[in-house]
Amino acid sequence: MATVPPSLQPDVSPQGWLQPAVHPVYARLLCVEMRRRGFSEEQILAGTRLDWQALHVDNRFLSFEQLRRLLLHLMALGDCPWLGVEVGSQAQVSMHGVLGQAVSASSTVGQALALVQKFMPLRQRMVSMHIDTADGVCLVGEEHLMAAEVREMMVGFLGSALLRLVETVTGAPLREELQVEWPFPEPPWAARYQQVAAHNSFGHRQLRARIPPSLLNARTLAADADALRIALRECERQLKQQQQGGSLTQRVQRRLTDCEGRFPTLEDVAHEQNMSVRTLIRRLHDEGTTFQQLLDDVREELACWLLLQTSLSVEVIADRLGYGDPSNFSRTFRRWLGMTPREFRAASRDGKAG
Repeated sequence: MATVPPSLQPDVSPQGWLQPAVHPVYARLLCVEMRRRGFSEEQILAGTRLDWQALHVDNRFLSFEQLRRLLLHLMALGDCPWLGVEVGSQAQVSMHGVLGQAVSASSTVGQALALVQKFMPLRQRMVSMHIDTADGVCLVGEEHLMAAEVREMMVGFLGSALLRLVETVTGAPLREELQVEWPFPEPPWAARYQQVAAHNSFGHRQLRARIPPSLLNARTLAADADALRIALRECERQLKQQQQGGSLTQRVQRRLTDCEGRFPTLEDVAHEQNMSVRTLIRRLHDEGTTFQQLLDDVREELACWLLLQTSLSVEVIADRLGYGDPSNFSRTFRRWLGMTPREFRAASRDGKAG
């Protein structure tokens, strides 16, 4: 019998929780499902500090903390703890962008899975996947960024979406052949996982999905060498950009989030990026943002994180965020969230703030 793993200790650091972590398309899928269930846009995003228009237009990655807030809210709103596995099992290949294109054009399932293993960071950086052939063939999920309170929903979504992808490229139903080990205790709604695999067990150390070994050599439905070559070229380009720090917006976000103490000025960042101030402004504009907007966003997220995750006083937090006068920080915070820092911290203890 599998043993239940100890409670996860989330990486409670701004460097972990506030860095870009996931493409917004996956959040959109969850929102679409909630719309289908009759909830309004306002209800779906209430208290998440996310904007509906920006979420559905802007392709900048969400942070892990932004996704965590959304998942917690949707679980409470819809009273549906199995929402992740339900939505993930319906995900279409197109939701995975250029990675989905490459997977679809692969010649075999084995090649498709190898591409998922290599290029999964192009869509999300919370969980990676590798193929274990030591005992049959298992797809193994390795968690890099997680919080216990959203683990089932997040792993359920990513795991079921991956298995849905495998099933789609083969064109054959695999549910009866799949054996999945889920890395969380068996929930009262365990029967819901039957939509993913006929054989499920719970309480394991990590996500493991056992597939038939013969599947690796199976031809895919849409094998296309020319399309694969084009998709791979774009995957490699995006991966190289990511390994170099991502887009300019992501590099600036990361630089600001990593700050301890004084934030860099526009001139500082331009110098660090080896470009003029004018060029930095223009390139950020081309990516749909400004330096001041990024600074405000990072300050807001850091302020909320420090208020929720630490016992630092409001005065100390104000100083860490570059506000010499705590009253200026309080006024700015009220403009952001409609309440003072102390009211926000108190509301969070009562479950009224994200």
